[in-house]
Amino acid sequence: MENPLTPEVLADPVALTRALVDIESVSRDEKEIADCVEEVLRTAPHLTVARHSNTIMARTDLGRAQRVVLAGHLDTVPLNNNFPSSVQGDLIYGCGTSDMKSGVAYALHLAVSVPEPRYDVTYFFYEAEEIESRYNGLTLVAQAHPEWLTADFAVLLEPTHGVVEAGCQGTMRAMVSSTGRRAHSARSWNGVNAIHGIGGAINRLAAYQARMVTIDGCVYREGMNAVRISGGVAGNVVPDLCELEVNYRFAPDRTAEQAEAHVREVFADYQVRVTDSAPGALPGLTAAPAREFLTAVGADPIGKLGWTDVSRFAALGIPALNFGPGDPNLAHAPDEHVEIGKIRDGAATLHRWLASD
Repeated sequence: MENPLTPEVLADPVALTRALVDIESVSRDEKEIADCVEEVLRTAPHLTVARHSNTIMARTDLGRAQRVVLAGHLDTVPLNNNFPSSVQGDLIYGCGTSDMKSGVAYALHLAVSVPEPRYDVTYFFYEAEEIESRYNGLTLVAQAHPEWLTADFAVLLEPTHGVVEAGCQGTMRAMVSSTGRRAHSARSWNGVNAIHGIGGAINRLAAYQARMVTIDGCVYREGMNAVRISGGVAGNVVPDLCELEVNYRFAPDRTAEQAEAHVREVFADYQVRVTDSAPGALPGLTAAPAREFLTAVGADPIGKLGWTDVSRFAALGIPALNFGPGDPNLAHAPDEHVEIGKIRDGAATLHRWLASD
């Protein structure tokens, strides 16, 4: 098909947002949008472009003293009667408008329109952020081409509603189990009910007092919650096993190992099995490009309440921030949308940061 990312569209981040939204790219189906992005980037003589699977990397090599990364994922969650895009007043509606094709539009617009940025820039347009980590484009690049990720600072263009969200929380999922002994429910005294036994763990969660941690002026509020429960084998059997899935969101001053130790402490007399864990990321505000970026934004950062791929950069020793026009509260919603004014304001901020002398 003809590439909808024409020079006229690339020149306008608002039009570019709509064009990107109108290329369907649910996770694991990003080839079409990756092809379009790669094609336009290869027309820019100031960029070196490479591809791994459906992740596109483009970079300047101007010999600048520092290198920064602008990164955005190309995939979306499944469509929900919100495709293609539409415009109502100052709002663009459609799947991926907020999370995060408006942020991708920033990076693609800047990649082709700023040939001599004040830093060398590496742009990532990557696949499969919305699904399991093993498919994530940044994970695959780190395994196959780690040299692509070398940088002094990174901006992840996730939805933040136009403010800087520094670092991110860590996340952990664990199965908390109680065991019992099966019996016929008509003679329940012969058994031990595992579902009844999990009640103490639920009460602990209901009474749990989450920490609020301030790091470099950014507040991170933790949370530990039951998100799923399962148990029982039949309507006339006292169950011998009940499992409670717990999600713990922890501040980035805790390592994943410390977070696990805390979960085990909370449920000390239960069986605990960690099923998934990812560390958080500290704010990363001290790097010179980060300070200059905050000056360009002109507002204080806040802590990121949630996990994002800034954690992957932090694990590589690269300080990173989140900044994008979308409202994170609208991500994955059927009425997902983005404000046109936020797109224009954010694009101007990033241009001011990258293009100034």
